[in-house]
Amino acid sequence: MSVSYRIPDLEPEACHRCEEIVRRSRFIISLAHTPNPDAAKAFVERIKREFPDATHNCWAYAAGAPGQTGKVGYSDDGEPHGTAGRPMLTMLLHGGVGELAAVVTRYFGGIKLGTGGLVRAYQGMVRLGLETLPTREHMIPARVEVVLDYPHITVFRRLLPDFRATVDSETFGVDATYQLLLPDQNIPALEAALTELTDGAVLVTRLDDEEPASGHS
Repeated sequence: MSVSYRIPDLEPEACHRCEEIVRRSRFIISLAHTPNPDAAKAFVERIKREFPDATHNCWAYAAGAPGQTGKVGYSDDGEPHGTAGRPMLTMLLHGGVGELAAVVTRYFGGIKLGTGGLVRAYQGMVRLGLETLPTREHMIPARVEVVLDYPHITVFRRLLPDFRATVDSETFGVDATYQLLLPDQNIPALEAALTELTDGAVLVTRLDDEEPASGHS
């Protein structure tokens, strides 16, 4: 089954940025679309190079789907333990946006904020960034396997764009076997078209649930 969630609607290498003064300290939030941990770490290093004279460049990333904790990381970057990176990560995990990295740059203004004040400041910057971040829907497609006879291959491949289907792999044995990626809601229509094309001599299997959708007649 295909799933979808919101991700940042940003060009590669672009970032979304907001700024705020909190008790004379200058806080800058930079957000980027980072589809994996390596991209997130590279983004953090890029922001550190951009603001090398900052007092702190605290960061957090959640590089998976919203709320998933398998691809996360964070750092307080010299702020008191637990006052920056972890609170930032909490905001990212509950923000409803996936594949996202955040760096909050701080220039100290001479007034200490205290533990609670730091947590509120860093969480507040992530909240500010999320409120103004452009997002778009990201779909993870469903995967199906199609087995059909060779005479039908040419017409079969011509059908695929109509159903937003792409070929992920193909194997040629007694029959031709294709693994396709496409929106879940398009599978029934594709199956119907293939059944008509082959007079029922096609096998369509949803690989996420491994239940055949149709069979050879």
